[in-house]
Amino acid sequence: MEDLQLPKNVRIIEREAVFSFRCHAGIDCFTRCCRQLELALTPYDVLRLKKATGLTSSVFLDRYVIIEAEENDVFPRLYLTMVDDGKESCVFVSPRGCTVYEDRPGACRAYPMGRAVSRIRDEFFVLLQEEHCHGFAQNQQQSPRQYSLQQGLATYNTFNDAVATILQHEKIREGMVLSRQQTDMYLLSLYNLDEFREKILRDLLNHTDGGADRQQDLQDDESLLLFAVDWLKKTLFGR
Repeated sequence: MEDLQLPKNVRIIEREAVFSFRCHAGIDCFTRCCRQLELALTPYDVLRLKKATGLTSSVFLDRYVIIEAEENDVFPRLYLTMVDDGKESCVFVSPRGCTVYEDRPGACRAYPMGRAVSRIRDEFFVLLQEEHCHGFAQNQQQSPRQYSLQQGLATYNTFNDAVATILQHEKIREGMVLSRQQTDMYLLSLYNLDEFREKILRDLLNHTDGGADRQQDLQDDESLLLFAVDWLKKTLFGR
């Protein structure tokens, strides 16, 4: 992986290599990583957070999410809003920690570790060591595999890898540009699950193959998200 261009404070770590890290309320940098950040949200992050807040998908998106799209972006990017408190704090952080801890986004769970999977590389991990983080001085050792298990990342990885089959689809790599309607379908099916479910079950969307026959399955958000990934691939790419 010597061809990867990584920042100086980021290093690759093998799956079974050991590193020291622990975050807890007694550490002096507690919640500092919850400020001054751009927290990108995956579809599964939104699914978990809208459940944690008891909101519908559309209300959660309106209240807590910023949607951005640069000129060269194929897909829009969704970020969690930050509080205008001079520190750009996460909307869900409190002096006692995260108020949605059990449903916190995958990036928060993984910190300070990152995981990547691409079509040309197997799964690999990196460690981000920022100056403000003193968790590396804590005497708790684990490997990326162990840390992933501790932080409950397996389910997040499963859904994120499913979505990656769209983001890294061969037609996207060949330069496909989405129309406004296709972009709207992307946001609707992957991020606005409640509205997507209603449209599928009312049969108001075209190309919802098998939707009417799967009404029971589509009541479950996790099953619906996997259905949405397959539906979107067929809608965007024809297969």
